[in-house]
Amino acid sequence: MLQTLKVEVSDLAIGMFISGLDRPWLGTPFYTQGFLLESETDINQVRELCHFVYIDTRKSRYITPKVARQSQVDRQRIPLDSIFTGRNLTPYNDVNEWREEHPRARAALDTLVFDITGIYEQAAKRGKLDAVRIKKIANPLIDSISRNPDACLWLGRLKQHDEYSYHHSISTTIWAIALGRQLGMQRHDLRSLAVGGMLMDVGKLLVDPELLKADRPLTDEEMREVRHHVAHGVHLVKKSGIQNQDVLDMVGFHHERWDGSGYPRGLSGDRIPPFARIAAIVDVYDAMTSERPYAPAKAPADALREMYQERDRLFQTELVEAFIQAIGIYPAGTLVELTSGEVGIVVADSRTRRLLPKVILVLDPRKREYGSPKMVDLQEVANRSRGETVAIATSLPPGSHGIELTDYQINA
Repeated sequence: MLQTLKVEVSDLAIGMFISGLDRPWLGTPFYTQGFLLESETDINQVRELCHFVYIDTRKSRYITPKVARQSQVDRQRIPLDSIFTGRNLTPYNDVNEWREEHPRARAALDTLVFDITGIYEQAAKRGKLDAVRIKKIANPLIDSISRNPDACLWLGRLKQHDEYSYHHSISTTIWAIALGRQLGMQRHDLRSLAVGGMLMDVGKLLVDPELLKADRPLTDEEMREVRHHVAHGVHLVKKSGIQNQDVLDMVGFHHERWDGSGYPRGLSGDRIPPFARIAAIVDVYDAMTSERPYAPAKAPADALREMYQERDRLFQTELVEAFIQAIGIYPAGTLVELTSGEVGIVVADSRTRRLLPKVILVLDPRKREYGSPKMVDLQEVANRSRGETVAIATSLPPGSHGIELTDYQINA
């Protein structure tokens, strides 16, 4: 029997010895030297955090027949510096705490909302983008996310706009910069990601708005018109004098998919430019977690789970994993029920213990609304607790218990 097996967490059983995770050990509550699964509680904890793990058959007390038949790791992991050849990737450290960064993030995001609305409206009227203004407005957001991404990730979930395209461009900009930070990209690359995030769907300004708002299946001809927003976007960007190839790649290829099933060219694998692979991930994540005419919003944790299931089919595995690490197992804005029975909203991730984020408590254990919602750090609660640790029991669908995120703006 092989010594190391890659196992989906759904196939775990008591008696298996976990020797590796699908993410770095740092930031998890597990022992870095590995551990034996001794109870269903152990298994559930692993399932909450991981999608797959590595099993050491020599140290395991029990291996199910199904797992025993599995082959060793079916795919070699691709180093990030091989994906982004020639780019210097350097890890970031948090410079500010969440409360310290919150007002700066709010100011940066308020400015972005105002400016990007003006940029889109001008483009709709004149058929041209203000390239200088676009590059300038990205800087405060890049600064904030570089210092600590949590505040922007939270505020990005609260921002609403009547036009989905505006809201979508703001959100994809935040997610793209956050992923770039997680990858260790330099500032000029973060700026490219920011501009690409803002402009990915600018071509939809030239598409019939009734088609974009349709809550019915589109005809083949209508679908071709909607898909033509990619070509419209590239034309608008080039016409405006933006020649940054990474930005053009994000605008032109954000609908391409790893297995070649995307459009407009049906590119696959590493034929898809790396920045376009990032664009595809943030575009789909934001779409899945937003209300659209033809689909309800998914819980952020559920969206990540579904996207991860599409690894190496629709998205590159390494980049999906980096995205999950960037925004957290329970991303900001996720409604959760705690083991105490209380209901809360995740505000910020914990990069040391991913299952214990900062949470706004909204409902008490009997599901009655708290008179004054308060923010608690589950990691601090766990550190002080002498008994059973209060943790997240499960994530909840958006709107559960009548909770609306916009009702809980925080003044840090």
